[in-house]
Amino acid sequence: MTEKPAAEARTKAWLVARSGPSAGSRYLLPGGTARIGRNPANEIVVQGPQAAVVSLYHAEIFRDGAGYRIRDAGSTNGTFLDGERIGDAALRPQAVVQLGRDGPEFTFLVEETGPSELDRTVAIPKGALLPQARSTPEPEAGGHDALLSDAVMRARRARAEGFGNQTMTLMRDALRRALRRSHRRLRLVIGVLASALVLVSAFGSWKIAQLKREKTLIDKKIQEIEKLLENPETPDQADRLISQLSAYQNQAESLERNLLYRLTASERGAFVTHEIRAVMAEFGAEVYSVPPEFTERVNYHIQQYQGPDRPLMARALNQARGKVDIMRRILEEEKLPPDLAYVPLVESALSPGQASGAGAAGPWQFTPATAREYGLRVDGQVDERHDLQKSTRAGCRYLRKLILDFGAGSSVMLVLAAYNLGPTKVKQAVMKAVQDPIKQRNFWYLYRARLLPSETREYVPKVFAAIILSRNPERFGF
Repeated sequence: MTEKPAAEARTKAWLVARSGPSAGSRYLLPGGTARIGRNPANEIVVQGPQAAVVSLYHAEIFRDGAGYRIRDAGSTNGTFLDGERIGDAALRPQAVVQLGRDGPEFTFLVEETGPSELDRTVAIPKGALLPQARSTPEPEAGGHDALLSDAVMRARRARAEGFGNQTMTLMRDALRRALRRSHRRLRLVIGVLASALVLVSAFGSWKIAQLKREKTLIDKKIQEIEKLLENPETPDQADRLISQLSAYQNQAESLERNLLYRLTASERGAFVTHEIRAVMAEFGAEVYSVPPEFTERVNYHIQQYQGPDRPLMARALNQARGKVDIMRRILEEEKLPPDLAYVPLVESALSPGQASGAGAAGPWQFTPATAREYGLRVDGQVDERHDLQKSTRAGCRYLRKLILDFGAGSSVMLVLAAYNLGPTKVKQAVMKAVQDPIKQRNFWYLYRARLLPSETREYVPKVFAAIILSRNPERFGF
């Protein structure tokens, strides 16, 4: 077996929380890769008020030779090292790591453990040894201090007589003699503690297995209900099924919050499903179960972007990349989800001069009336709809108003639909279909019950497809 280099074996690294309710907490970094983020599967899980700006998988720290490096894991709000945003960088002792511009901060510490104290001769004050003793009978009194002094004296004598490298052997012998002299009661206490540890470990393993069994059964029930919801017989049946689904999702989320389950949790689901959940979490709209039909439509639009619409997506990801970065920065400044910068990609493919039959123009596809309502100049001389920064600021004002109208959480998806279809049409369709004001603002209820206009049901998965593909271009061949 290959041994670790001495420097690596004697080094321990830590992250120490500098802010938030966990300030002062120390997280030991493993020898491999330590992931940081909100997902319970991470080695370092971030929770609390500051977690809102932290991605599910935000960053990772890994050993690089005798040192460490930190790498951003494609987070939304970025990873900062000593105040500078980084993609991949070396970590130095006392460096400050921050997740997002206003997120939690950690100090990186390195501890050199040094060689074992038993690998070198211990300095004993002058006069502490018995100079006349040549034989080494076991000391009759003096306890463990006497045994240690006797062992040191024997080590020094061995060195003086030319027998080197005996320190560890002599110290192990002293330890065995000390253990033989330990009180029987101490050995009994150790035995009881060891037995208790075995029992606790056994109970923990049993409890974890039980939690996993319960969660497997709940997931199976959720899949069965989702299947029935694809073709409900009546609206009343759909409503009952959605209520049952909500109850099972609450049970599953409760199990996932259990500490024992989190210690053994792993990432769930296929890649696209996982990315849908990640985007919704950053919208503040995370849910346990995503309807299979929604995932299927996201996959369909990803395939369209890879096929017939590939030139539009390729241009947006290459020549127009700088425009997307500008829009993301403005959205962050306006305290809106930066991934909303991909809405114009669906609206206009960021093509110069793009205009619709209804007279909408610019990257955000504003009609003249809407553009003027949100502060843009549109007249015979100037059309600010084509000004990227000004139109994006106007887009932020429009999106903020829609969020105030429809609500946050899962209603952000209704906001996306209203941006494309118009808020009045979405409200009319929803209010006509369902009278419950709570359900009127719940996108997933409306989606599963097929109460949204068909254009709305198709537009939202298309936006998600653009976001997922733009966040993972290499995976999809761009």
